[in-house]
Amino acid sequence: MQTQDLARAVIGGDRRALARAITLVESGREDHRRAAGDLLEACAQSGRQALRIGLSGTPGVGKSSFIEAFGTLLTGQGLRVAVLAVDPSSARSGGSILGDKTRMERLSRDPRAFIRPSPSQAELGGVARRTREAVALCEAAGFDVVLIETVGVGQSETLVAGMSDIFVLLIAPAGGDELQGVKRGIMEMADLILVNKADGDLKDTAIRTCADYAGALRLLRKRPQDPEGFPKALTVSATEGQGLDRVWDEITALSDWRRAQGHFAAHRAEQARDWFEAEVRHGLLARLTADPAIRAEMDRLGAAVAEGRATPARAASDILAALRR
Repeated sequence: MQTQDLARAVIGGDRRALARAITLVESGREDHRRAAGDLLEACAQSGRQALRIGLSGTPGVGKSSFIEAFGTLLTGQGLRVAVLAVDPSSARSGGSILGDKTRMERLSRDPRAFIRPSPSQAELGGVARRTREAVALCEAAGFDVVLIETVGVGQSETLVAGMSDIFVLLIAPAGGDELQGVKRGIMEMADLILVNKADGDLKDTAIRTCADYAGALRLLRKRPQDPEGFPKALTVSATEGQGLDRVWDEITALSDWRRAQGHFAAHRAEQARDWFEAEVRHGLLARLTADPAIRAEMDRLGAAVAEGRATPARAASDILAALRR
C-alpha cells in the first residue's frame, strides 16, 4: 500500500491500516523511516486530537487490570479507546513477550478499543522509541482517548509524562509511608495517584495508603497547571470496578480546566518541541554507527579506553570533535 493510501485508510478508521502504520513507524530501516515521515505528515492533516493519558506503576500493581476495566468503562460511554502498552525487552535476547492483549482479553474483543503492545527495545523512561508517533497515528484514526502504559520499572518512568496530557500513577496498598510519597521524580509529575486493589482484605490498607499519599501531595509545591485540589490521591478497585467513574470525572475536570486556562495547548506545543529535539539526538547517535569513519574511530577510542590508555571523557571529546568536522 502506498503511503498516501495508507494515510487515508488510517484517517478513515481502518484498524488494519492503523496496525500496519504503527509497524511502519516502529521499523528502523532507512527506507521505512522515510515512508514513516511521509505517513505522519499526511496523517497530521486530519487535525484530530485525543486525550492522552499516561499510566505508570510498579510491576504487579494491576496496570493491565485497571486499563481493561477503565477502557471498558469509556467504551461503554461511546468513546473510542486506543491502548499503547509498552513491554520490557530482554537485555540479553532483545525480545519481548507482548502479551498485553492476553491480559486484557475482554477489552481486546471490544470493537471500540484498539490494543497495541510494543517492545521497549532498551529505551529508557518506560516507553518505546516510537510511542509518540504511535500516539499521533491513533489520534489521526479518530480515537477519543489514548492510554499509554509504561513498562513498570519505578521512579525513572518520567518520559510518559512528557507525551501525555494527564499522568496517572498506580500505587499498591502498603507501598510506603508519606516519606516515600514525597520522593522527587515520578511522584511530583503525577496528576492523579490511584491506590489500586482497594477491595477485600486490602481495602482498609488501601484507604490508609491513600491518606498517606494525600498528605505527601500537600507537601509538594503547587504547579501552575493545576487547579485547586490537584494532584489528588484516590482509591480504586480494578477487579470490582469501584472508583473508576470518579477517576474519569477527575480526569475530564482537570483536562477541561487546563484547556480553559491555556495550559493544555502550551503543554502540547512543548511536547512537539521535545519530540523534535529527541529526533535530533537520536539522529546524531545514529550517525555514530552509520558513518564508517566515525564507527572506526569509535572502535579505536573504545579500545584505548578499555586498555586504560585514554579516559572516557577525553575519548568522548575526540568523537564529538570528529562529528563537528
